[in-house]
Amino acid sequence: MGMDYYNILKVNRNATLEDLKKSYRRLARTWHPDKNPAGGAEAEANDPEKRAIYDRYGEEGLKGMPPPGSQSRTSAAAGSSGPSNFRYNPSDPDDFFAEFMASNKPYSFDQERTRFQPRSQWTAGNTRGEASSASHKESSTSTSQLEKPPAIEKTLLCTLEELYNGTKRKMKITRNVANTDGKVEIETEVLPVEVLPGWKKGTKITFPNKGDRLSGQLPQDLTFVIDLKPHDVYLLEGNNLVATQVIPLVDALAGTTIHLKTLDGGNLPIRVEEVVRPGHEIVLANEGWPIRKEPGKKGNLKIKFDVTFPTRLSSSQRAAIRQIMGG
Repeated sequence: MGMDYYNILKVNRNATLEDLKKSYRRLARTWHPDKNPAGGAEAEANDPEKRAIYDRYGEEGLKGMPPPGSQSRTSAAAGSSGPSNFRYNPSDPDDFFAEFMASNKPYSFDQERTRFQPRSQWTAGNTRGEASSASHKESSTSTSQLEKPPAIEKTLLCTLEELYNGTKRKMKITRNVANTDGKVEIETEVLPVEVLPGWKKGTKITFPNKGDRLSGQLPQDLTFVIDLKPHDVYLLEGNNLVATQVIPLVDALAGTTIHLKTLDGGNLPIRVEEVVRPGHEIVLANEGWPIRKEPGKKGNLKIKFDVTFPTRLSSSQRAAIRQIMGG
């Protein structure tokens, strides 16, 4: 009695064709040349006619050899289905698969994709693993050849306070998505956007693959670009905050205390003692913009002054000024 192919495939003789296919695929991965260079005689039986010959005559029927005591029947079977035309080495798993499959061509196996390739297509010098790897590489290359379109950019308008302190937003976005029928549909999603303290105008926040998803190209990225709303008091110059204060002439000459509302909601009193001329500037260190690369450190706060003059003076006021100024 020859080899018991049902036992090799680990199925019983009543197994369905689907059972045989599942067993074959499992054993094909197990006996892949890269994993088992010594080979093995396990394969899938998916040719009903050859299975019937094996059920009736055993391994000898597939080899074209008459089973004991069944010379005439074997010849008849050989004439009708052609098993006597096959000569193979039962220790070679490729030959074994060829006998029990629907084709006479030996097959190689791709370890990752369980994909079959005729040995006639192997290039000179290739091993089984090399032929399979080339096939897999070709598939990967076709995917990598898809173009990545430029990112979709959307403006994220922020106040100076939001950039100074940081904030969190929920942004509702829409994208174009091609379905399986090739039709383009509109898809909606809400994305959480976190703005970190110290970010500036022009900072970009990118969400990979959250843009349009159209046929023939890779999904687009979605990028939010920060823009800045004008502020009533402050300007941002590099890492420095600049505030302009307008004071009357009397305060410019006699001194005063000004109060600035800070970007974090606090109050900053600033005493002005010296005589203030138009364009005068006071610099306060470490009261400016948070420096992202140096946690805990800030730029400077620059206060620039402008002075308003009275539009008219009485005679007595002029006299008093001359007396005070020594003129």
